[in-house]
Amino acid sequence: MGDQKIIPEKKQLEFLDWEFGVFFHFGIRSFFRGHKDWDNREMPASAFNPERLDCDGWIRAIRDAGAKYAVLVCKHHDGFANWPTKYSDYSVKASPWKNGEGDVVAEYVAACRKYGVKVGLYYSPAQWGGKVSFENDREYDDYFIGQIGELLSNYGKIDYLWFDGCGSENHEYDRARIVSEIRRMQPEILVFEMWDPDTRWVGNEDGYADMPNTSNVRRLDFSMNATRPLDLEGVRFLPAECDCMMRNTWFDCEENEDKIKSVEELMGMYEMSVGRGANLLLNIGPDSRGMLPEKDAARLAEFGREIRRRYGAPVPGFSPLAPDEKPDSFSIQAAENALVNRVVLEEDLTDGEHIEEFRVYAHLPHYTAKRVCVYQGCTMGHKAVCVFPTIRTARLTVEISRADGAYRVKDMRAYFA
Repeated sequence: MGDQKIIPEKKQLEFLDWEFGVFFHFGIRSFFRGHKDWDNREMPASAFNPERLDCDGWIRAIRDAGAKYAVLVCKHHDGFANWPTKYSDYSVKASPWKNGEGDVVAEYVAACRKYGVKVGLYYSPAQWGGKVSFENDREYDDYFIGQIGELLSNYGKIDYLWFDGCGSENHEYDRARIVSEIRRMQPEILVFEMWDPDTRWVGNEDGYADMPNTSNVRRLDFSMNATRPLDLEGVRFLPAECDCMMRNTWFDCEENEDKIKSVEELMGMYEMSVGRGANLLLNIGPDSRGMLPEKDAARLAEFGREIRRRYGAPVPGFSPLAPDEKPDSFSIQAAENALVNRVVLEEDLTDGEHIEEFRVYAHLPHYTAKRVCVYQGCTMGHKAVCVFPTIRTARLTVEISRADGAYRVKDMRAYFA
């Protein structure tokens, strides 16, 4: 990038501070087990009847697990709207649930606000169900803007708008018009992917960020079906988000409780998403009752406890991070040796991301003048979780071996798990 400075917006840095969120795939598919995306099998709105809908329970559970934000599927590719949209008859108002007077989005937003969880709404522009058809691109865009307008105008402040590009590869949207309307209705909103993004898709749905994982990008992966990435106009700061499934389906639409991921696998995903400077968005599909399946909820709680066990409190006794006499070298020091097998590093991103390569050293417990390299990393970004074999040490050092511009290491903490 040379001397070009890519400065993140305050809301993008706040997004990175959210770190961990939960995706809720819920809708008409939750009532039709065995149905798949794009299978064109009818799913009548009359089947939608979550008699025990408990958005309060959803959000309380994820809050207790440590999630800072949530994303609700408001309309998936099938076209069914979880709110009483006036632009389609294929919605909750055509269902028997609450005699057609219900609104899943309203109950979800209220629960998020109650528990202090950031509000995210998912919307798929694709539409293959509900017998909705469009004569031309303009009519399709009007429908898109109309429904997005309802979501962004009727529920107060929305923190995050999550677009799914899957199914939109062959439609030319009026991008400028759509973006202008979104920014007019919610000036502070974060937008995932599409045409004026604040965050980006990591490029897979498995929950892992690659290494290096820089937020300074020139192009976007925007769909599993796209044949090539979307080129941006220059370099932009776009933090990555790693979306993934608790089971092996997004919706609760199969008998697949045996596919619920173990805590160990979830922790690997956490350490290779949040631990590589990205956010983790873990999906749970509420069931046809409108509740979190018991086993998924239990595993989520276990996952939250394990995150706290590993990273809730650093090894005591280490001093705050301080620069060494040697340039580009920083250390934390303890009075006595302690067992350590993890270091968490943070770069101050206020003026952009600059660190491109670093090494972590641990000084030996007896030959204290000597040290060994325990970790070699690339981008540090918002957070780098450096996991290595257990070592007993009283001094840990990070050396920045390559950076594009002036940088600042904000923090370094030692952990043992």
